[in-house]
Amino acid sequence: MRLDKWLKNSRLIKRRSIANEACDAGKVTVGGRVVKASYEVKPGDVLELKFGERLTRVRVLSVQEIVGKADAAEMYEEVR
Repeated sequence: MRLDKWLKNSRLIKRRSIANEACDAGKVTVGGRVVKASYEVKPGDVLELKFGERLTRVRVLSVQEIVGKADAAEMYEEVR
């Protein structure tokens, strides 16, 4: 699944267009490497998202095309 779509489905970013812009701006990295919105997300990937001064680091647990709002948080775990 594309990174921008995964970010939207996991509810880490509200809209896919915003996720796409964040990737284009270099605010999303996978394993310390800046990636494009078309990057194929795999379980086990560690993503870092930079929003202003805040850094969020998550590990991908699952990749699902269709996910309900209640199950979205189960797609990742926060990593320190």
